[in-house]
Amino acid sequence: MGLADASGPRDTQALLSATQAVELRRRDYHMERPLLNQEHLEELGRWGSAPRTRQWRTWLQCSHARARALLLQHLPVLVWLPRYPVRDWLLGDLLSGMSVAIMQLPQGLAYALLAGLPPVFGLYSSFYPVFIYFLFGTSRHISVGTFAVMSVMVGSVTESLAPQTLNDSTINETTRDAERVRVASTLSVLVGLFQVGLGLIHFGFLVTYLSEPLVRGYTTAAAVQVFVSQLKYVFGLHLSSHSGPLSLIYLIGATGISYGMGLKHIFGVDVVGNISAGLVPPVAPNTQLFSKLVGSAFTIAVVGFAIAISLGKIFALRHGYRVDSNQELVALGLSNLIGGIFQCFPVSCSMSRSLVQESTGGNSQVAGAISSLFILLIIVKLGELFRDLPKAVLAAIIIVNLKGMLRQLSDVCSFWKANQADLLIWLVTFAATILLNLDLGLMVSVVFSLLLVVVRTQMPHYSILGQVPDTDIYRDVAEYSEAKEVPGVKVFRSSATVYFANADFYSDALKQRCGVDVDFLISQKKKLLKKREQLKLKQLQKEKKLQKQAASSKGASVSINVNTSLEDMRSNNVEDCKVSPGDKMEDATANGQEDSKAPDGSTLKALGLPQPDFHSLILDLGALSFVDTVCLKSLKNIFHDFRDIEVEVYMAACHSPVVSQLEAGHFFDASITKKHLFASVHDAVTFALQHPRPVPDSPVSVTRL
Repeated sequence: MGLADASGPRDTQALLSATQAVELRRRDYHMERPLLNQEHLEELGRWGSAPRTRQWRTWLQCSHARARALLLQHLPVLVWLPRYPVRDWLLGDLLSGMSVAIMQLPQGLAYALLAGLPPVFGLYSSFYPVFIYFLFGTSRHISVGTFAVMSVMVGSVTESLAPQTLNDSTINETTRDAERVRVASTLSVLVGLFQVGLGLIHFGFLVTYLSEPLVRGYTTAAAVQVFVSQLKYVFGLHLSSHSGPLSLIYLIGATGISYGMGLKHIFGVDVVGNISAGLVPPVAPNTQLFSKLVGSAFTIAVVGFAIAISLGKIFALRHGYRVDSNQELVALGLSNLIGGIFQCFPVSCSMSRSLVQESTGGNSQVAGAISSLFILLIIVKLGELFRDLPKAVLAAIIIVNLKGMLRQLSDVCSFWKANQADLLIWLVTFAATILLNLDLGLMVSVVFSLLLVVVRTQMPHYSILGQVPDTDIYRDVAEYSEAKEVPGVKVFRSSATVYFANADFYSDALKQRCGVDVDFLISQKKKLLKKREQLKLKQLQKEKKLQKQAASSKGASVSINVNTSLEDMRSNNVEDCKVSPGDKMEDATANGQEDSKAPDGSTLKALGLPQPDFHSLILDLGALSFVDTVCLKSLKNIFHDFRDIEVEVYMAACHSPVVSQLEAGHFFDASITKKHLFASVHDAVTFALQHPRPVPDSPVSVTRL
């Protein structure tokens, strides 16, 4: 006996490779289980409603550990700063902070022009908010401070509330600037209050309603507006400002007229002007302006947070750390709130500076703190050096920094190839923002994107499923040629959840895909049954008349019980009434009377109506994510309608939250129980084949009316 002959099963398996062993085990794998409806599944898995957690009790708990946790949660610098690796990160953060400060200096001066404010307030907005974010922020790479989109949104507000001219008379420039500073700082406080409030109540998810195509289209349109607004500084033009809808068109139009008529508007070169040294004292916001600024403040708060969290998540994913969206709201809100008290205008984060901060070796929020300290040095000592800087240079700096956002115009081609619905959102957002200004444009684009979502859920993909051979997998028969419908069973699936906006479409698509005119059959069945009842009633009246005539002719020889009611006569005569053959209507009556003696004379076959070629309908509800009252009513109507045409209805693949909502909505009753709900489509199909709905045969058919 050789070695190979002597080796047993264990030795043989030991000689096999790991891949071969896994393949053998895979071939031997076999699963058998009984059919599971919802009742059996709940019993087997011991299903029960999830216990309700009273979150408010946790919020009201007071302890040393909870106080410490709240402090560390809302002041993240206490968490990461003690663990800061000085040797590894300090040099990179130092170089990164200096590089960002070099960019932040001219950008702060330039973006103050966009906000309609003296340039020095751009430096203030590059110091206070940045240092506040260093204490409260969770992103290690974004550069908080002045940003073109935010500045132009602030500028539209300041120009509308503090215009250059009033009643055709020019306002003193110093008075105008002071009023604009007061408006911008009050706006910053209000923006900060919105952001802090939303962050504390965990409304960080609000930004999810601003999709990527919407944000990119919005920032691209804003970049175009910023570009056009800086042309007057580049060419030294002095034009009257416009704000509100179509303001961009009026600027462009005025420039074209000026050029076409050859008007001379260049009187000199504008410069930055005096930059006062030192910091300004804090000033309380003007609460009387809150009512005028509340709408713009909320819009600016949402846009600023959307831009910041988008960039923050990109860098966090790239470097492997987590950004807390709610804490980011709080951090950005405190930056704007405290900055507004020190006469700053609303800020967000800059795309270009954030990329520079990351590429130059920035590792943490220390880079932002270093850049803010460098800006502080300029404010205190070096600000006078930039007094004679031409505004045309600042405008050129702004335009150069817009190149990244202007390159997003190529999104049209990429979205056209990838997703045309996203392209539509991008185009509508871009056009609305260009034509209606930034605040109205954002509102229109958000409403449009939400409506588009509703429309897309109203038109999901409906399909009839068939079984893939030798599997328990069911796929669309229109897409899989080998998937075949199970004889006698229809399986219907929708790719979207069923709710009030598409419940009617769901019912209509179901009846259409099943190939049976359900409404026609039900209406014809009701007409025939109603006609039968009318014929019976006529026959009863005729019998009553004959009885009266017979009684009157016989006189006292026939006694009639006067206490017998009409209903008693109907019940006594309904089974014995017969009609002599005459015309077609009397023949139909005779057929109806004979059919009433059948096991069930109201069946489709007995009434002479066509029967569906399937006895069971299975609704694959795996796509349902929630159930509303309209969905409940639609499902009940489907059960009722298909049972009227002698088709039993089953449901399959419902998730546990959906089952709980069905129970809460009192969907299950004596006629619809959990026995009609199965764990999978395959279980429902198997049960339907084992329990076809019995349809009694009738020997007599009724002429179709």
